[in-house]
Amino acid sequence: MKILLIAVGTLAGLFALVWICGMMLPSRHVASRSLRLAKPPEEVWTLLADFASYGKWAPEVNGTSRLADHNGHPVWALEGKWAMPLELETVEPPRRLVTRIADPRLPFGGTWTWEVSADGAGTRVDVTERGEIKAPVFRVLTRFVFGYTSTMDAYLKAMARHFGEAAAPMSVRQELTGF
Repeated sequence: MKILLIAVGTLAGLFALVWICGMMLPSRHVASRSLRLAKPPEEVWTLLADFASYGKWAPEVNGTSRLADHNGHPVWALEGKWAMPLELETVEPPRRLVTRIADPRLPFGGTWTWEVSADGAGTRVDVTERGEIKAPVFRVLTRFVFGYTSTMDAYLKAMARHFGEAAAPMSVRQELTGF
């Protein structure tokens, strides 16, 4: 019984320590990644802007469905591991797309800004996350275990694979902020 109490106390203490550390971390962050592809910008934009086809190339997305507009903007639901509604806040073909997580009840939120630009004979794709992590424990896990760019990297690598390329995302920017 004594060992059980020590184990439970240790776990509770560890959770409290992680929670306190999470409270000390800013809830908001900005992180950016970049990728160069050999495809023309129009081809990259077509893939990026076709939410109905995300289940064919995007990581952990099994499918999508169109939801009712929000604030006059289209909303798409991603299905699968990354299940969430995304509001297409800004669409400026063929160069800029801003998506916003459209469910305030989720433990995280924010935007991804995709920028597509010509880069020599190919295309440069930049994605910037302006994110918020509401739960202190998830802040610690994201900061010290998963990293702020892991999901962006997965999307950029999947985009490269879709085009038959083996490109590696490059770090552009990462900071904790109150934006």
